[in-house]
Amino acid sequence: MTPNRYSLLADIGGTNTRVALAEGARLLPQSIRRFANADFATFDAVLAAYLAIEEGVDCAGACVAVAGPVREGTAHLTNLDWTITADSLARATRAEVVAILNDLQAQGHALGHLAPGAQRPVMAARGPAAAMATQLVIGVGTGFNAAPVHETGAGRIVLPSECGHASLPVRSAEDLRLLQFVETAHGFPGVEDVLSGRGLERLHAFVQRDHGGLAEASAPAIMAGLAAGEPQAVETGRIFVRLLGMVAGNLALIHLPYGGIGLCGGVARAFAPWLGPFGFADAFRDKGRFSGFMQDFPVFMIEDDFAALTGCAHYLQGRMG
Repeated sequence: MTPNRYSLLADIGGTNTRVALAEGARLLPQSIRRFANADFATFDAVLAAYLAIEEGVDCAGACVAVAGPVREGTAHLTNLDWTITADSLARATRAEVVAILNDLQAQGHALGHLAPGAQRPVMAARGPAAAMATQLVIGVGTGFNAAPVHETGAGRIVLPSECGHASLPVRSAEDLRLLQFVETAHGFPGVEDVLSGRGLERLHAFVQRDHGGLAEASAPAIMAGLAAGEPQAVETGRIFVRLLGMVAGNLALIHLPYGGIGLCGGVARAFAPWLGPFGFADAFRDKGRFSGFMQDFPVFMIEDDFAALTGCAHYLQGRMG
């Protein structure tokens, strides 16, 4: 490969890492590789494996999206014992320009650059979105997080957060019992402790306890039970969707994303068929005297599993000029 023609991109989740090359802002689909994080002690080892496959391509730039907080060029993954620094990324890739983003920031930078059909409507707004309107991306996968997307005269700004570690909201006696269940078993009851893959398993355990059961189930098994109409899986799914709608509605009131809310992540996509039947819209808009106001926010599902890589490519292209 021609030196300095490409940029290296990576999307580091809690379970898997996706690595790819881009030419300018164009993601090269044939270069995408997926690595199981459990097979590697460090991210540098993942990069070494990828670069061996790509025959040591020399990259002009490198950008990684990380499922965890990024501060002063250093990222600590929330659900994985990896630390990534800008210096280590530059050494591993030999790139002149490097960047580290939170994974939801990368999703935000992908908006407007995805293929037609990659955004599927979940809930329409009562009017068209204004140009330059704020958007919001909400990720539900191994963890939970969100990032607001602001358009400015100087370019797009996507702000990071760690809102998955905020407290679970409570609207009912059932919600309070769930909060106490999570708190007793796992300590602080955060949003991510229910609205995530592992959180779905905790929620199912809560439902099981109410029915006198003790058997544990994995998230894939719960989703299979939901598809088969298994009563406790269905009850778990209904609670999950209601809480997702409630939390998404809270975030909408905080950020006012009149340009739309994009749901992303493997768990969010798995629940796509159930958002309508299980009342996502009702839970989202259940805000008392502001319920009508909530109709101003459209919601869509981001179907592109590699959207974060696309976002990294566009962000890096902006940095490199």
